[in-house]
Amino acid sequence: MFGKPVDLLGAAGFIAVMAVLPLIITGNYFIGVLTVAVIYGIWAATWDFMSGLTGRENFGHSLFIGVGAYTAGFMDTGLGINPWWSLPAAMVVSVLFALLIGLPTLRLKGPYFALAMLSGAVIMQRLMLIFWEHTGGEEGLNGLEPLIRSQLGFYYFALATLVGITALLLFAARSHWGLILRAIRGDEATCQAAGINVTFYKIASLMISAAFAGAGGAMYAHYQLQVGPQLFAVVTSIMIITMVYVGGMASIYGPVGGAILLVLLTELLRNFGEWRLMVYSLVLIGILFFLPNGLVAPVWRRITAMRGRGR
Repeated sequence: MFGKPVDLLGAAGFIAVMAVLPLIITGNYFIGVLTVAVIYGIWAATWDFMSGLTGRENFGHSLFIGVGAYTAGFMDTGLGINPWWSLPAAMVVSVLFALLIGLPTLRLKGPYFALAMLSGAVIMQRLMLIFWEHTGGEEGLNGLEPLIRSQLGFYYFALATLVGITALLLFAARSHWGLILRAIRGDEATCQAAGINVTFYKIASLMISAAFAGAGGAMYAHYQLQVGPQLFAVVTSIMIITMVYVGGMASIYGPVGGAILLVLLTELLRNFGEWRLMVYSLVLIGILFFLPNGLVAPVWRRITAMRGRGR
């Protein structure tokens, strides 16, 4: 999955821990927290694949998440289609939105792509409120059918999906494709001079990122059994970007760890009451200030380096 034997061992260890956790700490509430953490891991990894590798930061990743979730909602509540069909449908619709915004903006220099994505998410959130007769307005769409009725079963499905998506993105990131994306981040002009179709690679990576983010949005909708306009909120994108920075940008697996750590940290701080937000902010600032390259990926690289020197 990760290329080297030690990376495979680390991946196996992570999967084993995540699989055993809900069996050790039982209770529907804890399983629910883990499920949400895993879905956030999918969103963080997909953001990192495009923005982390190419350096074109996406401030509106919530657009793809919300589009995927509402696709699932409309198919379920409006058309009565089997909820499993919402996953591929959400991927297709999210890719169409990626093309709609990416084609005109990824060809431009500067912050235009980031601003376009940010605007797209804000506009979609507003449209969900304007057309409240069809979208449910603030209340959103309710009464969705679950993909899997067992909460533990849904968690294991989400975990398997996270592992599969992470493996695919890692494979792409460590292939010739990923090398080109990193080269674009380093010097886009040189890549163009070398005859590389930079726009194609950027748009294609955005489409891949959008597809899996949309699938994650559909999963989230069927887990919560509800979808609302808050999924398009800018704060959702900012939270995902924060998770990526905490985990370690351009590593794919780091953002997954960052997402799970921050979601679990949020729950652990519930006992702090009104001090919760301040403690969370201080911890987050400390990580970003003292570990600017992130926490999860750099620590794992250090462990593998120490193991290599030990040999």
